Amino acid sequence: MTSTDALTLLIVDDHESVLGSTISVLQQTYPQANIHTAMTAKTADEALQRELPDLLVMDLSIPAAPGDPSHIESGIDLLRTIMETYPELNIVVQSAHVRSLIRLRPVIDRHQGGFTIADKGLPLKQMLEKVDWSLKGLIYTPRDMRTGMEVKPEWLEVLQLAFKDGLQDKAIADQMNVSERTVRHYWSKVKDVLQVYPEDGKNIRIQTEIRAREEGLID
Repeated sequence: MTSTDALTLLIVDDHESVLGSTISVLQQTYPQANIHTAMTAKTADEALQRELPDLLVMDLSIPAAPGDPSHIESGIDLLRTIMETYPELNIVVQSAHVRSLIRLRPVIDRHQGGFTIADKGLPLKQMLEKVDWSLKGLIYTPRDMRTGMEVKPEWLEVLQLAFKDGLQDKAIADQMNVSERTVRHYWSKVKDVLQVYPEDGKNIRIQTEIRAREEGLID
């Protein structure tokens, strides 16, 4: 892929300054590219339905719809839908919340298009490298996502229901349509994968929440 190729690029970010700088550097590198933008999950989805780009560059912390606040969950949900709907789309996730992508590890593993991750703190040269790799169909994820923890969807659901919705185990069991014993089993698995074990003077549930946030499993 050379800078003279006429590409179609879609950039999704709700920060105008970041959007402007990303557009500027991509225009310099790919001067003939057609660059479109979206600032919410809703407008990004609509743009993809109108025209599938050669490359999607997106942040994770975006509003679900115009007027909504920015949330990582909005970007995670959008990215999951995009990868399941457009399995061959080349994607660059440019975000300060890349750890959160561990929630999508099984989906990322199945993705057939290019998929790279660029932390927003990276120098522009390295960000452009990730763009080039994705356009070439390459996969790049941080090492801790390649060799790190295995997290099952039901464990993530327990974490979300407990620490986002504030539910206790009985209510979690009712919500998930499983027994309380099963929920306790999920907690055991979560604590083990996060390496959270009983310590004198420490609340193990709070320690689990802290570790889950550090690993990007919850916001």
